[in-house]
Amino acid sequence: MDEKISRKNLTNEEFLKLRQTTGKIEQVLNKRLRSHLDIIRPLFIPRILLGNLVKSAYTDEIPGAQKAFTELQEWYAKICEKPFGLPKKLQPPLPPISHQLECTPFQYSLSLEGEPGRSITITSPVKWILSYQSECPLNRLKAMASGMESRQPDEMRQGLINHLTLVVFLKRFPILNQLFEDLRYQPEIIELSDLGGLPVVILKTPVETFLPPDDFILQVTQLSGIAAFQEVIAFEAVENIPDPFKEHLKNLIR
Repeated sequence: MDEKISRKNLTNEEFLKLRQTTGKIEQVLNKRLRSHLDIIRPLFIPRILLGNLVKSAYTDEIPGAQKAFTELQEWYAKICEKPFGLPKKLQPPLPPISHQLECTPFQYSLSLEGEPGRSITITSPVKWILSYQSECPLNRLKAMASGMESRQPDEMRQGLINHLTLVVFLKRFPILNQLFEDLRYQPEIIELSDLGGLPVVILKTPVETFLPPDDFILQVTQLSGIAAFQEVIAFEAVENIPDPFKEHLKNLIR
């Protein structure tokens, strides 16, 4: 669960209004993010990081590529065995990595108070997992790791590499974190416990969300018949969006 999420009481009428507003804001934020990713995609071409250690149309050597590959190998070795059952060693050159960036809404499980053994999937409308496009996105990785889908070792390996490469990218080129912040995103690297601690890149917009109490969530999910809920954006959240650049300039004046 995202322990930082605040809780607020809601009436049914308030919830309906805020759910509509949240949906509208979510659509705008998704469209905005995808537009930004299309524009900055050339800055994240994998060969800029890995050079000829990844297969591509270019075979030029890139300074620092071997160090980046070593870091990628170290990350991969930590998470490849459990729960994926993959060999620890990566053999260069790596298979081609897509140049396309994709964003997946961030989800987590919420255990409801008084409902032991029952969990609800919560989706954030303001937070995404960023990765290179893959034939094995997170939902397939989770399905294969849990045994719900037959394991495809090559696809799982590529899915892990696509996430880890982006993590190494942001560590090797920290100026890209500043670029995301200037675009009003908060970049962060977190580990997904249900995928063996796989580190992934998170992008969050500075719009705060909240959840109603557990009994309200339970009521809504029972009515819908779907064990899923979305974080809610309050009306005042837009007014309270922070402006780090403005605050930085204010500090200089002071």
